[in-house]
Amino acid sequence: MQSSRNYRILVVDDLVDNLFLLQTFLETEGFEVETATNGSQALNQVCTKPPDLVLLDVMLPDMNGYEVTRQIRQNHTLPFIPILLVTAHEQIDARDGFYAGANDFIRKPIDFEQLLLRIAAALQLDNYSRG
Repeated sequence: MQSSRNYRILVVDDLVDNLFLLQTFLETEGFEVETATNGSQALNQVCTKPPDLVLLDVMLPDMNGYEVTRQIRQNHTLPFIPILLVTAHEQIDARDGFYAGANDFIRKPIDFEQLLLRIAAALQLDNYSRG
């Protein structure tokens, strides 16, 4: 992905192997990547240094991705941050994520070409909304 700046992505997943895989792939594509292993850690990082995009697993040990998304959206001191929810569960209803404030869903196993397209679309929307 070509850009005039390095986009920072926060990847949140409780499985270290998933974090490593996503971090390695995204850094190879030119993104700066930070990681978190639970919702509380993610919220702390988002509030301390807001990323350009959050790639957030739905199933986390302390709070699920919907709750993390709701808390980010309810914090009016934060800039708009695109949130892409990631799930391996077919039964999860996308409406829950959209109602919480997510921008899109990505299913596991992750299709990396689709992931890049969705990240690019979310970041373009973000750039457009900031004007």
